[in-house]
This record gives sequence, C-alpha cells and structure tokens, in this order.
Amino acid sequence: MKSSSVDLSTILDRILDTAADNLRIAKILVQMGLDPSNITYDALFNRLLEIVLANITLANMFALVGAIFFVATLLMQTMVPLRVANMAGCTFFAAFGALSGNVATFLLYLLMLPINAVRLRQMLNLIKKARITTEGDTSMEWLKPFMTERKYRRGDRLFKKGDAATEMFLTVTGKFLVTEISVELPPGRLMGELGFLTPNKRRTATVQCIEDGIVLTITYEKLLEIYFQNPQFGYYFLVLTSQRLLENISRLEGVVAQEKALRRPAAADDIA
Repeated sequence: MKSSSVDLSTILDRILDTAADNLRIAKILVQMGLDPSNITYDALFNRLLEIVLANITLANMFALVGAIFFVATLLMQTMVPLRVANMAGCTFFAAFGALSGNVATFLLYLLMLPINAVRLRQMLNLIKKARITTEGDTSMEWLKPFMTERKYRRGDRLFKKGDAATEMFLTVTGKFLVTEISVELPPGRLMGELGFLTPNKRRTATVQCIEDGIVLTITYEKLLEIYFQNPQFGYYFLVLTSQRLLENISRLEGVVAQEKALRRPAAADDIA
C-alpha cells in the first residue's frame, strides 16, 4: 500500500515537472524560432507578424469572422439579434470546415444553421402575434372552446370579495353587477381574471346577477395549461388585464372629479 502511494506521488511529480518545463518562456521562444538569449521587442514583433502572415488563409479568415459573431452572441441581451448573429457565425464556421477539410466542424455548424433558423422563425411569429394582439381586437372569442357554460338567475351571486378564486368568467347574456363599485358588466366582459394574477388567489370584488344570463367559465389550472402550450397567451392576457385596470382607474378619476365638482358649490355657499 505504501509502495503504491509513493509510485503515484513520483508520477505526479514527473507530470508537474514536465508541464512546468513545457510552459517555460525560454522553451516557448525556441518553439517560435527565437533565441532566448537575444530577444528584443522588434524581433518578437517581427516573428509574430511572420506567423500571422503565414497563417492567413481564406479558411482561417472565415474562422476569425465566425469567432467574432460567436463573441457577439455572448454580449447580446435579446433573442432575435442573438439568433441572427449565431446563424452568421455558424455559416462562417461551416465554410471554414469545408475549406480546411474538417468534416466534423463542417457538419456540426451546418446542422446548427436550420435549428437556429427554426427558433428565429418561432420568435418572430411570437412577436408578430403579440403585436397583432395589442393593435387588434382583444376579445376572448378564441378562448370559448376551452370554457364550459353556466346559467345564473337574477339575485344569484357568482362570487364574493375575499373568496378563494379558482376560475374566470366570460359573460354571454344577461347583466351582472360589481357591487363594490356599482358597475354593470354587459355581455362579452371578463370577470374574475384578477384572481388569477393575485398572489393569494382571492376575489377582489363581489359580482351578482341582476338579469338572468349565461356565462362561460374556465379554471385557472386550464389557463395555465393554455399558457404553457401557447406562450403568447401570457402577453395577450396581460394586455386584457391592463385594459381592465386602466378602465377602473379612469372610472375612479371620474368619481373623484364628480365629488370635487359637488364640493365646490357647497364651499361657495359656506363662504357666502
């Protein structure tokens, strides 16, 4: 046991000595064709220039440009320019492999080209759909096939503020009232979508049926499934909820302005 440990230690020492010997500056200079005892900056610069000029070939130029594009991908923060730079780098590296006769390099980067092209196309389609969503109709018609129908009669309460939220509603017929702010919801309006976004999954208001009607429901679990199968739905849903929040803010501003208008005559009467 002791003999084997000594042999291992000796082998490691020899490996380290050989590595240190190969990394000595003098040996590196000799391999470069320079005299270690008579080295000057001019001689070192001229020798490096000779090495560079001797290795300037079309294949190496393609490899250099490909390396520049590869470094560029590491500096980019968004996916579309990253994919474009990656495709350009793969093209130049594939050309390098073909010109240098390196089949493995050629095949590797040639196969990476269509993969990046497919991912780039998917990303561009996703951006296009998101842009169409924000500029076009933000209705939920396309979501109806995933929803189930439910009927309510006048006086029925759909949910109460503070209740656990597990599903979202879309009004089809009838009228529904958000009791806290006295706002009627006509057909085609979403209800309960904010509960999907709140951390504690609780209702933020109470909704009551004031005219017999039909709603479509979808559970939050189903919404998550749709999101993971179709990621642009997340952006679409964000646009819808943002629109609802902006409407609420506008409504509150109107209420505040109305109250201020009512207070002004009262204040004028007190002064008089």
